[in-house]
Amino acid sequence: MSKETIILLYGGRSAEREVSVLSAESVMRAINYNQFFVKTYFITKDGDFIKTQEFDRTPSTDEKLMTNSTIIPSQKIRPSDIYEENAVVFPVLHGPMGEDGSIQGFLEVLRLPYVGTNVLASSVAMDKITTKQVLTSEGIPQVAFETVIEGEDLEEKIRTIEAHLTYPVFIKPANMGSSVGISKADNQADLRAALELAFRYDSRLLVEQGVNAREIEVGLLGNADIQTTLPGEVVKDVAFYDYDAKYIDNKISMAIPADVSTDVAEQMRNYAATAFRVIGGCGLSRCDFFLTEAGEIFLNELNTMPGFTQWSMYPLLWDNMGLAYPDLIEELVALAKESFDKREQHLI
Repeated sequence: MSKETIILLYGGRSAEREVSVLSAESVMRAINYNQFFVKTYFITKDGDFIKTQEFDRTPSTDEKLMTNSTIIPSQKIRPSDIYEENAVVFPVLHGPMGEDGSIQGFLEVLRLPYVGTNVLASSVAMDKITTKQVLTSEGIPQVAFETVIEGEDLEEKIRTIEAHLTYPVFIKPANMGSSVGISKADNQADLRAALELAFRYDSRLLVEQGVNAREIEVGLLGNADIQTTLPGEVVKDVAFYDYDAKYIDNKISMAIPADVSTDVAEQMRNYAATAFRVIGGCGLSRCDFFLTEAGEIFLNELNTMPGFTQWSMYPLLWDNMGLAYPDLIEELVALAKESFDKREQHLI
C-alpha cells in the first residue's frame, strides 16, 4: 500500500513561531510512518517558504527541524510549490498568518486539504474581540471586558475601563495566542504599560476583568459530529500563566482529567461544542474556561490550532479519552479530507 503524504508547515511570521517549531517536531515524531510520508516546509519570519526535511520513518530523537537561525537560502521555493496531488497539509502554525484564516485561504486556493478549521472559523476564533461578540449572541458566559482600538482617545478608554472593571485586569492583543503580549494590571500605571506592550502586537486590544479562577480546558474534534474530551486543568506554579511559564520555564503541570463535578464537566463540554458550532468550526479546537470558587463558568477562548508539543494539553486530553497521539493525527487527516470534499461539493 502506498503511503499518503502529509505536508507539515511550520514556523511562520508571528511571535509564536518558536512554539510552532516545538509543535512540529513533536508531530513529526508521532506520525505513523507505516501509513504516511512526511514533507516539511519552513515559513521564515519574513514569510519565505523553505523546503526542509522529508521523512519516511520516525526521525531520531536528535533530529531538529530548520529554524530562522539555520535557514538554507538555496532551498527557498515559491509558496505554490508545496502543492502535491492527494497530499494533506498539517499547518502547525500559531498566531497571525497561521491560524487566522490567511494560510487556510491560501491552501484553499491551491485546492489542498488541510488539518484544522476553515477560513471563517479560524479568523473569528483568532480575534478575541470578535469571538466574544459572537459567543455573546449565543448567551455563553464570559468575563466582563472592554476593548481598546488604536486611534481611540486613550484617556477616555482608561476612564471607561476603570468605571466598568476593577483591578486586576488582563490586557491582551486581540489576535495573538500563547500568552504573547498579555499582561496583568493591578493599577493604572500597570494598565498604561500593558496597553503599550499589547499595541506592539496588535491594533485592537481586549481588557478583561480579572477573576480568581481555575483554568480548565476541553478538547474538540470533528466536523459535523463534534466530540469533546473530559476537562483538564492547568495547574500553575506562578501567579500569571504567561509565555515564559508555558514554554520556557515550564512552570505548569496538568491535571487530566480535572477535579471537577460531573455537572461542571458536562456544562463545559456543552458550552465548548456550542461555541465550536457557532463559529463554524471543523477539525479541531481547544476551548478554555475559567471556573471560580463560587462555581461560575466563563468561556475564555477557542484555540483552533492548540500546541502539539509532547507536553501540550490538547493531545494529552485526547490520550486520556483513549485516542493516542498517532491515532489523533490520523483522525485529523481524515477530517481534513472530509472537509475538503465537502467544500468541493459546495462549489456547484
